[in-house]
This record gives sequence, structure tokens and C-alpha cells, in this order.
Amino acid sequence: MRALHKFAEGLIRLSAIIGTLGLLFVVAVIVVDVVGRNFGAPLYGAQDLVMMTMVIVVFGGMALCGREDGHIVVDILEPRFPPRLNRAIDLVAGVLGATIFVAIAYTVFKSAQLSQMLNLSSNLLRLPTAWFQYALCALSLIAALALILRALITPRRPHPAQETS
Repeated sequence: MRALHKFAEGLIRLSAIIGTLGLLFVVAVIVVDVVGRNFGAPLYGAQDLVMMTMVIVVFGGMALCGREDGHIVVDILEPRFPPRLNRAIDLVAGVLGATIFVAIAYTVFKSAQLSQMLNLSSNLLRLPTAWFQYALCALSLIAALALILRALITPRRPHPAQETS
């Protein structure tokens, strides 16, 4: 279990680093494009680069968000529930979230295979869309792993609602 946890932590960190690098790339492309527009020479393909990289930015941060319990939570009734029920809800939420990310990965994987078969690409730069779809699959599976890991660890940690009391 410890080895799995260490492996998952490494993947989560890698996913967050990839998302961060994607965000830095998007910012650089936008800055270059805006400055270029000011001089009458916008960056050719900036829209393609930003659109494709945003997939990596968004899904790159999902695993870290899952690990840090950063997803949106409505906890109106949580303080009124007993600790065991709150832990059970956390467990079910983690497993359900992981299932959703696995379903996203599967669906996008099938779409990537189709994109590869049809040789689909971005509008201007002709970047193959399958590359980004496969990246989304990998990042979704890492997010699912983070949520499963969180669900497995949940019964062992004190619940936030009880910590604040």
C-alpha cells in the first residue's frame, strides 16, 4: 500500500507540473500574440495552441485537486451527520469521482482512436488532436487514481467537520 501511495504521489506531482507548464505556455503564447497584434503581426496559430493546451492545463490540475480535497463540496448537513456517515459519504464520493474520470478517459480514448484514424487536426497549425486526447486520457486516469487513493485513506483520517468542532 505504501508503494502504491508513493507511486500515486509521484504521478500526481507530475500531472500538476505538466498542467503548470501548460499554463505558463498559454500565458507566453497570449503575451506574444497580444504584443504581436500591437505591431500588426499576431502570432499565427495562437488560438490552436491555447485551445489544445488548455486541455492539459485543466486536466493536469485535477489529480492535485482530488488529492487536496479541493473539489466543490456542499456541506450544509455535514456537521449534523455522525462521523461514520460523513466518512461513508467521502468514500462513495471518491469512488464515484474516480468512476467518472475513468469514463471520461475511456470515452476520450475511443475519440482519440477515431481522430487518429481520420487524421483530425487543429484548424491552423494542423496539430494532431489525438495527441491531446491521449494526454487527456492519461491525466484523467491519474485523477481517478488520486480520488481512489483519497477514498482509501479517508477512513483513516479525521473528518474536517469533526476537526473544526
